[in-house]
Amino acid sequence: MSKPKNDPDIFGKAITAFYETGDDEEITVHSPDFDDDVIPVPYLFRSYKEMPRLEQKALQLCRGKVLDVGCGAGSHSLYLQEERKLEVTAIDTSAGAIDICRKRGILDARNIAFEDLSGEKFDTVLLLMNGTGIVGKMRFLDDFFGQLKNLLTKDGQVLIDSSDLIYLFDKDEDGGVWIDTTDGYYGELTYRLSYKGETSNDFPWLYLDFDSLYLAAAKNGFECEKVFEGDHYDYLAKLTLK
Repeated sequence: MSKPKNDPDIFGKAITAFYETGDDEEITVHSPDFDDDVIPVPYLFRSYKEMPRLEQKALQLCRGKVLDVGCGAGSHSLYLQEERKLEVTAIDTSAGAIDICRKRGILDARNIAFEDLSGEKFDTVLLLMNGTGIVGKMRFLDDFFGQLKNLLTKDGQVLIDSSDLIYLFDKDEDGGVWIDTTDGYYGELTYRLSYKGETSNDFPWLYLDFDSLYLAAAKNGFECEKVFEGDHYDYLAKLTLK
């Protein structure tokens, strides 16, 4: 999802401030569906040892030429480049984040949206920190899988994580959950970010349950395997072309 030209570079400004001066003021996350939350900026600079086991597993599974989508401050890319000695392309729509990725030593860091990348093939496409989020809405899943086909080598893999928000709903006496589908898929959320007096535009973000990912993958010619399951409805999936 490309960032509108008038949208302030919230992540870029926060990442730059922390990297250059140690300013750790948090990014605030706003959603009409939830109370405000925060993103601690130092967390974006975490080392491999500080990463959740799901992320560690994903980094262990990476192979060949890697595309790190939504790389942020570049912690995943840096580990893959320096410790795993893999060729990594790190991309993000935040110009400020990419500038810091380069200063941290990432050799190929680009300020480009996932859907705008073309003419290259990768052995691993990595989408972490709720990688399904960039899809935005369920109706864009086919386009997302189409772009994955454009970017993957014949034997390539996609490593993507998400969470099933079903835990937010109350269970009935039989353990079932009733969801009002008239409002669309329950994992479609809208967010905006604020930092130091600036606020971003609203943007859609998709939390996708594994069964829905599996079905969408099958529809688009992909095998889908759950390779890690976290402690709180989160999972890591591996997608490969049939």
